[in-house]
Amino acid sequence: MSVEIRDPAFHAVIGADVTFEQIATGCLFTEGPLWHPREHYLFWSDMPGDHLRRWSPGDGVTTFRKPCNMSNGLTWDREGRLLACEHATSQVTRTEADGRITPIATHYQGKQLNSPNDIVCGVDGGIYFTDPPYGRVEYYGVKREQELPFQGVYRVGPDARRPALLVDDFDRPNGLCFSLDGRRLFINDTTRQHIRVFDVKADGTLSGGKVWAETKGEGPGAPDGMKMDSAGNIYCCGPGGIHVFSPDAACLGVIRVPELPANMAWGDADYRSLFITASTSVYRIRVRIPGLPAL
Repeated sequence: MSVEIRDPAFHAVIGADVTFEQIATGCLFTEGPLWHPREHYLFWSDMPGDHLRRWSPGDGVTTFRKPCNMSNGLTWDREGRLLACEHATSQVTRTEADGRITPIATHYQGKQLNSPNDIVCGVDGGIYFTDPPYGRVEYYGVKREQELPFQGVYRVGPDARRPALLVDDFDRPNGLCFSLDGRRLFINDTTRQHIRVFDVKADGTLSGGKVWAETKGEGPGAPDGMKMDSAGNIYCCGPGGIHVFSPDAACLGVIRVPELPANMAWGDADYRSLFITASTSVYRIRVRIPGLPAL
């Protein structure tokens, strides 16, 4: 079975079943999928391979950037520029229109960030990212000691060396996504296997932080990448695959991906395709309720 249905509402969101189309394979560890809303191509990272790839229906799989500083999470800013979390450099960068790469977050209080992991852009242009230490271990990054004594969530300000620390009580902050109105930010914790929700204040800082849902189930996997669809349902990696939660935090079911999933992105012209980065491959499935563009 490709799905585990826990609530009949799953049928209206996903369908009775899904078909996995493998659009790429042969990678070392895929992450950070990102769909371009106008040019209709997909980016994704292969951290151990230090390779940022691109796929389109016409061109297939090509190289966009290699080396790529072991990039992980990717998104667009409000001007359509590529933002990347880099494991090898422990920084967030922006690719300018002329191809130059500009660091936009590097340190906090004089100490190098752990390893920026996932990233989203708010409706006001504010850039939020999580900073667990996964990029400081071999294979997924460059082995080195952690300089900061905590794992934070940040908002990028005008100074690349001084991002604003928003939350510091996570064990392993990872995936994050905004609510449809942009007034709440959902952030998951890989180690604690739950999703928390925060209110976004007028100045871009966060308040609250209660546990919104837990990812419960059998099989390998934990909270990692996370996305919201156009009806407010949240998709989050977890035990056994991708867990689908209704807007009121009920788990509707689990999409059982052929390989261990790490992240996902909405794409294709109707945004009813979910591109899933899973271990050595990238898969595409079709769902009933469309997702949302990252821009």
